[in-house]
Amino acid sequence: MKPVQWIAIAAASFVLAGCGKKFEAPPHPLSIKTPDEWTGGKTATGVSDVRWWNYLGDDGLDGAIVGALERNYDLRVAAARVEAAQAEARIAGADLRPSVNLNLNRGRQRQNFVGFPIPGNEGRVLSTTYSNAGVNLALSWEPDFWGRIKSGEVAALGTVGAREADVAASRLSLSGQVAKAWFAAIEARRQVQLARATLESYETSVARVRERFERGLRPSLDLRLGLTEVDRAKALVELQKVHLDAAIRQVEILLGQYPAGEYALAEDLPRMPLHAPAGLPSELVHRRPDLIAVERELLVSDARVAQSRANLRPRFTLTSAAGTASNQLRDLVDGDLLVWNLIGGLIQPIYNRGRLKAGIARDEAMVTEAMARYEGSLLRAYGEVEIALAAEDILARREIALDAATRQSLAARDLAEDRYRRGLADIITVLSAQRTALDSESQLLALRRQRLDNRIDLHLALGGGFEAEAPVPATDLQQRSDSAEPREDL
Repeated sequence: MKPVQWIAIAAASFVLAGCGKKFEAPPHPLSIKTPDEWTGGKTATGVSDVRWWNYLGDDGLDGAIVGALERNYDLRVAAARVEAAQAEARIAGADLRPSVNLNLNRGRQRQNFVGFPIPGNEGRVLSTTYSNAGVNLALSWEPDFWGRIKSGEVAALGTVGAREADVAASRLSLSGQVAKAWFAAIEARRQVQLARATLESYETSVARVRERFERGLRPSLDLRLGLTEVDRAKALVELQKVHLDAAIRQVEILLGQYPAGEYALAEDLPRMPLHAPAGLPSELVHRRPDLIAVERELLVSDARVAQSRANLRPRFTLTSAAGTASNQLRDLVDGDLLVWNLIGGLIQPIYNRGRLKAGIARDEAMVTEAMARYEGSLLRAYGEVEIALAAEDILARREIALDAATRQSLAARDLAEDRYRRGLADIITVLSAQRTALDSESQLLALRRQRLDNRIDLHLALGGGFEAEAPVPATDLQQRSDSAEPREDL
């Protein structure tokens, strides 16, 4: 075979490499019917910015989350897994193209001749030394007529997509964790400030009681009750300082910084917007990274089934090699010394078809499992959004009631203190009013932070920041409850 003919065969192989059967994901009807609008509560029009946390109105939070996304070590682990999956996908797709190897060798060898009687050389070992060189170009290829290799590549690419979605889910989760830790730290600092203000109020009241006690106008019981509340307030201040210190250090850990407890926080919790942009329920599947990851796993399962079915088909192989060999380097380019071979092969499973069919049944069961996992994840995702939306209204009404109760308790405290100064009320009434005011203000702070946490949960349930147009899913997941098309029984 002339070199030009051998090259023609190689070129034809490359052309035919793309002529194999293409993988097409089968449709998967969904049993879950999606409503046109969310039912849990009202939502704002429009869509959220990619940096969804900006919607909460805290400028310091933006810097904290951006820093966490840049430095967090768990995200680095997830990114490394994506790179590994991408490499595996390149490996899986490599068999679609012919493999060409160039072999060069050069050797020198000595050979002894023992047992050959040659006159005049009795008692000596005859030997000869010679050199050899060779050049060889080898090609091997398996035409993917039934899509076996292509299905494996699709499965590997689906794994890449799942790992990329895992990274997105990790980033979304981390942003939510930082936001919650950030607001928890701000609330903790406000609780410390409230406890200190309450301590000052108790100390002012005790000073008045002490003055009256020393003048003989009040019994020692009033003074002891007042001192008890002062000491309790001091203990509360220290307890709230412990919570504040732990909250700040948690923020620093999430940011990938040493937990020194020195991170600067905002002064107060932000006022939350009335409603969150939520988009449409039908768009959720294209936005939430965890749903995208499960959907990619379903694609992987479909590709594995196609690969297992292709294993029942004949496999064709083509190997060819051409080269020269000589004891003279200059002869390596001599066309007269060219040697070549071309071998075609066919492998058809016969005796092990039962095993291969069992593999198909296994992979189809994995598809059923992946589909059930997907629908379960989708149902939970819808539930998370609806629960968070319903909680929005409930928490808002509770804040209105608690805010009114706080104003009343503060007014009652001021009135009790005034009546005590005029001798119209006892110390027990004053202390009780002060405790009620402290409890109401503390609960109101906690509720404001709880509403922020619920809004964060809502953004996370919606997939965080998302664009106006949803991407196309990798598989054909139909939003209907009709039965799936029957599969071919091989």
